[in-house]
Amino acid sequence: MMNTDFRGKVVTVFGGTGFLGRYIIDELASAGAVIKVVTRHTPSAYFLRTAGSPGQIVPVYSAYDSPSDIDQIIQGSYAVVNCLGILIEHGKRANFDHIHTELPAWMAKACTAHNVQRFIHISALGIDQSQSAYAITKLLGERAVQEFYPAVTILRPSVMFGTEDHFFNRFAQLAKILPFFPLIGGGKTRFQPVYVVDVAKSVVHALCDIHSCGHIFELGGPEILTFKDIYQRLLGYIGKSRRLIPMPWWVARIQAFFMAILPCPPLTNDQITSLQTDNIVAQDAYGLKELGISATAIDNIVPHYLNYPTAKKD
Repeated sequence: MMNTDFRGKVVTVFGGTGFLGRYIIDELASAGAVIKVVTRHTPSAYFLRTAGSPGQIVPVYSAYDSPSDIDQIIQGSYAVVNCLGILIEHGKRANFDHIHTELPAWMAKACTAHNVQRFIHISALGIDQSQSAYAITKLLGERAVQEFYPAVTILRPSVMFGTEDHFFNRFAQLAKILPFFPLIGGGKTRFQPVYVVDVAKSVVHALCDIHSCGHIFELGGPEILTFKDIYQRLLGYIGKSRRLIPMPWWVARIQAFFMAILPCPPLTNDQITSLQTDNIVAQDAYGLKELGISATAIDNIVPHYLNYPTAKKD
């Protein structure tokens, strides 16, 4: 059985207040680690402190605007976990280049300078095939951390599901108000949704497994589903019937163009570009199995947190 005892070891987590980050914090706290949660807004990390004993989980402020700031935060760490990522750009410091490429490079350099024992970098599945700005900057980030910290372990999860996800929950909410769902590009894009807890456990298992150093792991669930399959599965969970209408790529791009004026657009042109590439684990890739984790099925998790009656369809 894998030894996951991190008592007395400091693990610094970037992006710990996000959807995946909070589960990583839970797993690390259970393993006894002292955790520094790096954030721009320290009050937003206070809820994480309940996952550990007093003083075990410490929010640390960073503006993410200089290599020296990142260097100072990482100093004294046994391990660093980076799960920062954005889907939509917002201003000068919340853009793909800075979050996905520049910041990971700063972290990798600091990890090398301070002899940090382990560095786990969370990337994304399919970025070596996609032409979206999101994917390109994510891939450049991978290459940067590999250059400056060759022993990095890179995890590439597919779209993640879990209680607070912005995937199944979002579409379930839309099903309340929309009479139909658009199938962008015909809904043929394939995904391999993975349970967020499985990804969080992968981080801890990778930290404990020296053989994971220098490798990329592609993390997907037990099923490959098209976007159309996902819609149909979701509608079955929530007991609703909605029309699924194919939408050509060019129509979706026109909609995204006008949505761009919104503060937080529900669809962007870059996301449409991402949807033109499948999001599934390569046949020869290392994955959850190699990290000692059995993938959790969607049917075992999603119906329980959507909390909709399923006896009668409307």
